[in-house]
Amino acid sequence: MRPVGGREMLGKVGPAALTLLSLLLLWQEAAAIEVPLDPKIQQDLKQPPTIIKQSVKDYIVDPRDNTIIIECEAKGNPVPTFSWRRNGRMFNTGKDPRVTMRKRSGTLEVGFRSGGRPEDYEGEYQCFATNELGVALSNKILLRVSKAPLWPKEVLAPVLVTEGSPLVLPCNPPPGLPPPLIFWMDSNMTPIHQDRRVSMGLNGDLYFSNVLVQDAQNDYSCNARFQFTYTIQQKNPFTLKVQTTEPYNDTSYNASDPFGGRKVAETPPTFQSPEGSGSSKMVLRDEQLLLECIAAGLPTPSIKWFKRGGDLPAQKVKFENFNKTLKILSVSEEDAGEYVCMADNRLGSIRHSIDVQVKAAPYWLDKPTNLVLAPEENGRLVCRANGNPKPNIQWLMNGVPINKITETPTSANREVLGDTIMFRGVQIGSSAVYQCNASNQHGYLLANAFVSVLDMAPRMLGPKNQLIKVIMNNRTFLNCPFFGSPLPELRWFKNGQGSGLDGGQYRVYVNGTLEIKHARKEDEGIYTCVANNMLGNAENQVQLEVKEPTRIIQAPTHQSVLRGSKASFHCKVVSDPSLPTKVTWTKDGERLDLGWRLKKDEESLTIPSVSENDEGIYTCTVKSEIDQDSASARLTVLEDAFLNPSVFSALPPDRPDPPIDLDLSDPSARSVRLTWIPGNDRRSPVTEFLVQFEENRWEPGRWQDLSSFRGDLNSVILQLAPNVNYQFRVIAINSVGPSQPSQPSPRYKTTAAPPDVIPRDLRGWGSDKDNMEITWEPLRDLEKNGPNLQYNLWWRRKDSGDDWTNVTTSDTKFVVRYTETYVPYEIKIQARNELGSGPESNIVIGYSGEDKPTDSPSELRVSKVGSTRANIHWKPVDLSSVQGEFKEYRLYYWRESSLVPGLMVTTEKKTTGFYTTVPEPSGILKDLVPYSKYKMFMVVANSRFESLPSNNVEFTTAEGVPDAPRFFRINRRSLDSLYLEWDKPLEPNGILIGYQLVYQRVNGSRLGPQQIETFRPNVTDFILRLPDRSARYKFNLSALTQVGTGEVYAEESPHFTNEENFTDATDVVELTDATLSSVFSPTPTPLPPLPPTTIPPTTISSTTPTPPPATPPPPPPPPTTTTTEATTPSTVPVLVTTKRVDQNVLVIPRREIWNLTVVPNSYYANVNWSHNFPADSKFVLEVTLDSNKTVTVEEVKQPPVNLKALIAGEKYHLRVYSQELNSVSSKSVTFKTKAAHIDQVDIATQGWFIGLMCAIALIILILLIVCFIKRSRGGKYPSPGFLTGFTKYLVRDKKDLPLDPVDQKDQDGSFDYQNENENSSDEDNKPLQGSQTSLDGNVKESDDSLVDYGEGGDGQFNEDGSFIGQYTVKKDKDETEGNESSEATSPVNAIYSLA
Repeated sequence: MRPVGGREMLGKVGPAALTLLSLLLLWQEAAAIEVPLDPKIQQDLKQPPTIIKQSVKDYIVDPRDNTIIIECEAKGNPVPTFSWRRNGRMFNTGKDPRVTMRKRSGTLEVGFRSGGRPEDYEGEYQCFATNELGVALSNKILLRVSKAPLWPKEVLAPVLVTEGSPLVLPCNPPPGLPPPLIFWMDSNMTPIHQDRRVSMGLNGDLYFSNVLVQDAQNDYSCNARFQFTYTIQQKNPFTLKVQTTEPYNDTSYNASDPFGGRKVAETPPTFQSPEGSGSSKMVLRDEQLLLECIAAGLPTPSIKWFKRGGDLPAQKVKFENFNKTLKILSVSEEDAGEYVCMADNRLGSIRHSIDVQVKAAPYWLDKPTNLVLAPEENGRLVCRANGNPKPNIQWLMNGVPINKITETPTSANREVLGDTIMFRGVQIGSSAVYQCNASNQHGYLLANAFVSVLDMAPRMLGPKNQLIKVIMNNRTFLNCPFFGSPLPELRWFKNGQGSGLDGGQYRVYVNGTLEIKHARKEDEGIYTCVANNMLGNAENQVQLEVKEPTRIIQAPTHQSVLRGSKASFHCKVVSDPSLPTKVTWTKDGERLDLGWRLKKDEESLTIPSVSENDEGIYTCTVKSEIDQDSASARLTVLEDAFLNPSVFSALPPDRPDPPIDLDLSDPSARSVRLTWIPGNDRRSPVTEFLVQFEENRWEPGRWQDLSSFRGDLNSVILQLAPNVNYQFRVIAINSVGPSQPSQPSPRYKTTAAPPDVIPRDLRGWGSDKDNMEITWEPLRDLEKNGPNLQYNLWWRRKDSGDDWTNVTTSDTKFVVRYTETYVPYEIKIQARNELGSGPESNIVIGYSGEDKPTDSPSELRVSKVGSTRANIHWKPVDLSSVQGEFKEYRLYYWRESSLVPGLMVTTEKKTTGFYTTVPEPSGILKDLVPYSKYKMFMVVANSRFESLPSNNVEFTTAEGVPDAPRFFRINRRSLDSLYLEWDKPLEPNGILIGYQLVYQRVNGSRLGPQQIETFRPNVTDFILRLPDRSARYKFNLSALTQVGTGEVYAEESPHFTNEENFTDATDVVELTDATLSSVFSPTPTPLPPLPPTTIPPTTISSTTPTPPPATPPPPPPPPTTTTTEATTPSTVPVLVTTKRVDQNVLVIPRREIWNLTVVPNSYYANVNWSHNFPADSKFVLEVTLDSNKTVTVEEVKQPPVNLKALIAGEKYHLRVYSQELNSVSSKSVTFKTKAAHIDQVDIATQGWFIGLMCAIALIILILLIVCFIKRSRGGKYPSPGFLTGFTKYLVRDKKDLPLDPVDQKDQDGSFDYQNENENSSDEDNKPLQGSQTSLDGNVKESDDSLVDYGEGGDGQFNEDGSFIGQYTVKKDKDETEGNESSEATSPVNAIYSLA
């Protein structure tokens, strides 16, 4: 906005100061308005025209084109109209039928289909785009038609030259637009070979440094290729004739001696191009520089280039044409200078200097840009250009030079200052397009920039009533894009209440965005952003909902499982109830196809039968619409130990092997890359790599932790400290523990650097009243960053305005001397070394030394003295007299004596402090002992000294209630009474008047009515008669003074589970308050020991328990009664003592836990023990894992117990103790769980076995089918070779009979059926089961015998064993009889039929 008072200041200054004032106003101008690209804004926003597309300045067209297009496109609102100027005059396109202008565009199209020549339209064109806000101009477009003229007709005489002489064949191509490309060829269209001796110059001529006989030919032709017409013009060829002094023999030519041994006069170098010893060259900035040196001579000279006063820019210079051409692609001012080319051969050398001048067409330094201002705002257009010579800057407005524009009311708001136009207090109607023309003799630049004065009421650009959901505690941004002119002011409100939100939790950015640094539930609500300017206001609302984050609370864990077993990964998620979530699983970074094998539910992924392909990293990702979380775990598949027993012993995981082959790479000043090869993980995935370092300067040999990295990494960047000679080693860590360290890496030393750490704990304090010691913590060794570490220290008195005093020291303490007492100083510090200084610290306030206070508190007195507290009053001191930091008023008080006669007290002094600066200070002295005499005095204290004491004051405290009795014991000396005994309190706090005993009977959880007994102060015991031996009581005993009842001592009588059991004196304890409190009371009270008592010889009847067995005991035997004579002195409370020797002592058995046994399995253990506690007692199992000393406890009831959740193959320590009596414990037992159980594989359920059985069944089925097919074809008898011992065995097994030896072959290969009975044994002659026998007992011959076919048994078989004569000469048989044979159904025939 416009600065206040701007115009008034302009009116008060003279003309001489106007320019200076204008420059100052540059710093007060408002920032230009940036118009958003919102379509609604752009649609309503009026803007001057802007040229967006135009043809190039030098526009060359092809004369063969039917249409010439001269482009001019512009945008603006309203849509601009277009006009053209040609050669500085208005070009009326409507009068020329060949010229048309495109709709809504200024592009011209000139057509020649109906005639006309493109040359008629050559000239300089300029486009004007106009709307009501201004006029924009295009560049001046020079339109020219490409020309490809023919070579002039000429007759070229043959060129005659002497061998060894130089030669130039001129080309002189016709001028073309653009210039043609030149090349030399012969009549066969073969390019002329060029080398160091023969080459073409930049002008197209062909240069010969020296001519050889071989150069003689009659077709040296220069060719010109014109780019636009794609035509080649050829010059008439040259004929070259070479004169020689000696005959030339073609066979004598070789490259090392081109003259064939003939004598040709050598010549020193001379320049063919350029001529003379010097020349000059002008080139424009950013164009291409080509310098050429071509020399003649024999031998052929070599060319070298130099630059006087410097080296050739190696990155920019290229040498071409066999080093004869120096080329710089993009020339800059520093390329100007004198370039020297040198030509030399063995006869001499010559030089040529080329003076290169670099000129420059204008180029932009600061191109003017569009300016959008609100009314009354300030702005400027800047047009800065450079060139050589310096370009002239000319300003135009709407295409008219600004110095020729008639003055208007708005002109007063505009001022031209060379390359800058200043605008002040612009008004509506001041919009225009300004042109900046920068020109010199080498070219020009033209830029359009509009100034648009815009007034627009605020508008909201974002979506309305947006709902935004964010995660709790996240940084949140609420966007409110807006626009208006003048630029509106934006404010945020929450829930339509309160002032604008900015500061603290909120921050508003200039673009309207509201930042909430940490979104909380209370930040939920409707946020309203309101933008307003002088033209109105606009608002928008954003509803914010804060959601709970989506988190994985039970992440998957690394697993090592056996192949074929089940693996499960758990992924339990919590999220905001209003946000739906989706859980996805990936394996090795790729989405996991669940398929039929994998099973997924809401919280887990299960792989029923793990294979090697399942090994990898599984990642669980949970996504909501606004956030996500993920967790990963590795699955390692172990080899099946059942199939490979050698793996079985290696199944338990172990610590990994150390990494190997450490390598350092990518070194930098403060980092290096460390790479290693992981070792064997020993069946437990590596979860972490620990990188350690050792340096050989400060602590050589000591390895220190540097960084930890994930277990899936093996190449990391290490961040290092400067000036340290490092070496590294790596330790792998898995679930079992860390590996051994790797071998150290090579050493790597970082370079030194200035310190980057500020010394810590800077403080200033006085060790004496006239000094200040400044101390700080020195930098650690690895923070020094370089040699010669020192500290720059500054100090000055606070609020004095003095200059800093500084010192540089290598110590860690500096003493500022001769200071005033307790004066504040500002202190700061900085570390430095040989390479520079580090950052300065913040200013710290320190103080000089303190002295003794000069004044003391006075008029110390007390009021309202009670039994335990009193009010204290005193007169304060002037704080300036403290001479140091005021700490407190310190009260010293002590107990002088007790008012109870004969009670001794300690007179130890105590202190209490009061920090107060009020005019009439007071305080309360607490925790006094009642009924006592006290003395006190007060001092004032600073950090080091105390003042002299105040006046002494004496006072006495009132009587109070007494403390609890010193002890309270319950002794049971008979089955029907309790003996109670106590002692008076240590602090009676007054005169004792007696004791009060309140007791009531306990029946389970119910209490009986209270009964009260009172005693005189000299009575300290009482006998209570019990109504029955099982009665239990609760006792409350307190002492009494005149003030009231004192602190209560509470006890309960013991509960006896078996009152008939008695033990030896060595195994019983006295039922005193000490033992009862240890057994029955959760908070035992310490008691003083009683004096030892000697027991006279007494016979005591007791019951001795049977010793505990080593195994769980059988039902206990009946108790054994023994008589023991106790004569040994005993000390209370360990052994039994008696107060009265004429009474027996009732005892309880000592509680014990013994015989703890453990039967471990892989994941659980069965635990048992023996004890003598009551049946409803509870116990605690304390289990300690040996590997990491993790202790877990489990509360159980009676044994035996099943201890679960153990780890296979681990060692544990177990003990059992009583929940009620923690001191009663078993001995610790050590056991080890079994290794992980491997389920035996049932072969019947394996796929390969089932497949094999199916294959066998299929083969048998196929053989049976073949059998029946052969049978149906008439194959009555099989090949005899098929019958084997195996088939005999099968048939014998089926029939329970041996098979007849009918498979005995004769020598001719036939079977001897006639002799089978002769060769058979008795066993073989037994009839088959189910066959009929004759009356004489012989086996009945088969009706279907081979005898019935042919001539007896003489039938022949083929080579394959088939019977030849089957069915051929059958005798006395019907054909149907053969078909009625039942042999096919017999098992024996079925086997035969397989053939």
